[in-house]
Amino acid sequence: MNQPIRTKCFPAEHFLNRELSLLAFNRRVLGQTADEGVPLLERLRFLCIVSSNLDEFFEIRVAGLKEQIKLGVVAANQDGHTPHEAFRLVSAQAHDLVAEQYELLNRTLFPALEKQGIRFLRRDTWNETQAAWIKDYFFRELMPVLTPIGLDPAHPFPRVLNKSLNFAVELEGKDAFGRSSGAAIVQAPRVLPRVIRLPDAIAGVAHGFVFLSSVLHAHVGELFSGMSVRGCYQFRVTRNSDLWVDEEEVKNLRIALQGELPQRHFGDAVRLEVADNCSDVMADFLLQQFALGYDDLYRVPGIVNPVRLMQVPDLVDRPDLKYPPFKSSLPKVLTKNYDIFVSIRKQDILLHHPFQSFSPVVEFLEQAVDDPSVVAIKMTVYRTGTDSILMELLLRAARLGKEVTVVVELMARFDEEANINWAAKLEEGGAHVVYGVFGFKTHAKMLLVVRREESEGGKSSSALRRYVHLGTGNYHPRTAKLYTDFGLLSCNEGLCADVNEVFKQLTGLGKASKLNHMLLAPFTLHNAMLAAIRNEAEKARAGKRVRIIAKMNALLEPEIIEALYDASQAGVTIDLIVRGACALRPGIAGLSENISVRSVVGRFLEHSRIFYFYADGAQKMYLSSADWMDRNFFRRIELCFPVLEPKLKRRILKEGLLPYLADNAQSWVMNKDGDYRRKRSRKKGFSAQQALLAELCQTAPPT
Repeated sequence: MNQPIRTKCFPAEHFLNRELSLLAFNRRVLGQTADEGVPLLERLRFLCIVSSNLDEFFEIRVAGLKEQIKLGVVAANQDGHTPHEAFRLVSAQAHDLVAEQYELLNRTLFPALEKQGIRFLRRDTWNETQAAWIKDYFFRELMPVLTPIGLDPAHPFPRVLNKSLNFAVELEGKDAFGRSSGAAIVQAPRVLPRVIRLPDAIAGVAHGFVFLSSVLHAHVGELFSGMSVRGCYQFRVTRNSDLWVDEEEVKNLRIALQGELPQRHFGDAVRLEVADNCSDVMADFLLQQFALGYDDLYRVPGIVNPVRLMQVPDLVDRPDLKYPPFKSSLPKVLTKNYDIFVSIRKQDILLHHPFQSFSPVVEFLEQAVDDPSVVAIKMTVYRTGTDSILMELLLRAARLGKEVTVVVELMARFDEEANINWAAKLEEGGAHVVYGVFGFKTHAKMLLVVRREESEGGKSSSALRRYVHLGTGNYHPRTAKLYTDFGLLSCNEGLCADVNEVFKQLTGLGKASKLNHMLLAPFTLHNAMLAAIRNEAEKARAGKRVRIIAKMNALLEPEIIEALYDASQAGVTIDLIVRGACALRPGIAGLSENISVRSVVGRFLEHSRIFYFYADGAQKMYLSSADWMDRNFFRRIELCFPVLEPKLKRRILKEGLLPYLADNAQSWVMNKDGDYRRKRSRKKGFSAQQALLAELCQTAPPT
């Protein structure tokens, strides 16, 4: 895989650690759980999101650190920490974060939910009627699918799936064969619900739930007739889930990945979670089985996987405990029965999701499929989901005989299986399917439609016209309701020619050509961003007006960070809105005192990438699929496209940047040590997301 050649070495004290910064982000998300201004069931969702984020954090980031340690890497990272040092710091903060998470769950959320008639019944609180129903449920739904495994020479420790729910059982006595191993493992099949709703008649509250773990704990003795259960302990192991494919050996990427995916469930263990009642003997035994140390052990006071609570808000019909619903709007040019192609020819159309609907993107593709004048459709696929209307439309287009080309990124982490399945279906349907450039993830979001139209002026001759959609987010209608992103529909010939050229590079062979407007990683994006930052510094030194505002998910690339430091020293005011990991240290005298870093965490996941440079009055505005990270600049195919129309530039500034700089309700401000402080107004708070809901949505929730 191509890697950038680093010739510059920057001071380690200029950079924060990536893993610690990611943990800081999850602490901010957990802050939503502690915020009484957030609806109660949404607070529960945020707590579950933290658990889900931590799962991936251990599967990828901690797994990477442990792999470096295993390989004997002693060189320090850009932040000056060796893998050993980074792991020690990460482990300490991760344990603190998990402890804080369970404190909120047990002492704040569960009591608050119970006051609202939403109760999770513990075993010691079951009455006779509830206990009888639960016992019947065990024998009817659980017993037939459970397979207890006694541990002895004939039954070695079983293979434990990544993130699966398991129980370690301590036993006493002899079984029918005279065996007395003293221990057994019970694995909970994934088909079983982790949270079980009790019938209203016996729950005793409006919404009563019991955990699968509680049901099994109460009746685990039924699996070991004649033996005495001395202890039953939940446990869960997290494994290294990063996929690796040897580009020199692989002949067919799809086939190679299909072979690798099943092994993801059985990678090296990186974390062991056990219930806090687990005996020291059993905890030591489990650590030994998974080749883990005490730093990898997480004893938790409750269920070992809070993610299982994610389904609860959907099971509880209490709109008053959830975010108010809203209806995404449409741009005025699309508010009537519109022909999407006519509308785009009138003007470029900017879509701001989720405040504005994703449906025009679906409509763009749908009309292209059904329009006999459309001859070709080309699209990149990174994340679309298992049931994607966009993929179904591409299939239909191919079957109708249109020229359909789809660049499918098979290595989209945790979406590999869905993308493999779509790639196979598209190929069977007659589409041209390619997997981009091996060694570079295709992360660009672009859709190109080629249409035969009568030439202007009413002449009989016709010509091909191209239309494009470009975006900062994935072609995923569900996440478009949950993530903030921008999309652009255009028939600007320069932009369309650029997109066509990028598709040509992805599907064919040849040298990279010069593009009209767009910046393309790994070729021009990094140098162009450096040049734009340095230009602001140069203008500042000349006494001219300057400004940089950038919004992204992560800021880690060292040369960009050093350029920002230099611009700050030259007098450039730099406002960075970075949702997640940020390695830059703001507010250091003589280095970064003109740089502010803030993170906005709210109802929607901030996902858009926007780069604004004053540029001596030209006010250059870019939208991009790329964050300012090494991987995005050098190991991915990324697009960064300029917004050319002044009206749309002003709109992005007004909607995508300035409200977030003014946010004093959901904004967290970073200090030079990487710590974040919640920005709160003593007077009336201002939430950027709430303001955009009120301004752009047809049916805005009350403020």
